[in-house]
Amino acid sequence: MGTVIMHNVASLDGFIADDKDDVGPLHEWYFNGDNPIIERGGRQGEQDFDHSGAGNAFKVSSASADYVRSMWETIGVIVMGRHLFDLVNGWEGKPPAGDHVVVVSHRPKPEGWHPEASYHFVGDVAAAIDKAQELAGERTVAVNAGDVGGQILAAGLVDEVAMDVVPVVFGSGKRYFGGIDGQYLLEDPHIVIQGEGVLHLGFKVRR
Repeated sequence: MGTVIMHNVASLDGFIADDKDDVGPLHEWYFNGDNPIIERGGRQGEQDFDHSGAGNAFKVSSASADYVRSMWETIGVIVMGRHLFDLVNGWEGKPPAGDHVVVVSHRPKPEGWHPEASYHFVGDVAAAIDKAQELAGERTVAVNAGDVGGQILAAGLVDEVAMDVVPVVFGSGKRYFGGIDGQYLLEDPHIVIQGEGVLHLGFKVRR
């Protein structure tokens, strides 16, 4: 089975958006360079993992390009919560990376919504990861951080945590790890890459 990686861009104080779901300057580094992100199959990314990219292809700095490209190319499935799905309308059936999306939701897919898209609505996080790994095969399962991501981490189903940390302090908002309680130990970072306006970090979850 592929690796399950929880991922998002975050502020220095650990928020992925403000209280109104606005990402503010968190994603500016996606557009501050000259290196386009080319996905598997040659499709240029038009949307972010978190929010709409407003139809603009991402262009990152040279320092970030290899890391972001390699991460996106390995993704087979994205796992997201229903709140994010509704917020971005499921990226109109075209996920930023991978071929499939699993949405954690007790509500079904909206009637008539992009029937051609491989989007699967599953009622709990354990079943969502099972479905995602079935669809992904040996490829990566990318879990959006936030409430659903935190629940998946708490259930012991996350292998790695990846954070793109931006030098801004939000003070309040939507937390990277959602509302989970307790303490979860990670290994020392195996990825530390300094980009322009962003620090890429990767941690394996301690078992």
